[in-house]
Amino acid sequence: MGRLSGFRYRDIVKILKKFGFEFHRQAAGSHEISLNPTTGRFTTIPNHSGDMAEGTLRAILKQAHIEPNDFLSSS
Repeated sequence: MGRLSGFRYRDIVKILKKFGFEFHRQAAGSHEISLNPTTGRFTTIPNHSGDMAEGTLRAILKQAHIEPNDFLSSS
């Protein structure tokens, strides 16, 4: 289990809100797009049950330009 494993969709959205992200629109299937109006950055978040895969969470953080350590310290 990696450091970024064990996070659920709701946990991730809650932490991203601390970084200024908010729901922007529904995307294909069960995915949502969040926007940070301050930075103009978008990120796509899959709304699936269970824990998010570590690689998927890393991709979300990369899109959002959030360092994994910053994400973990805000959880």
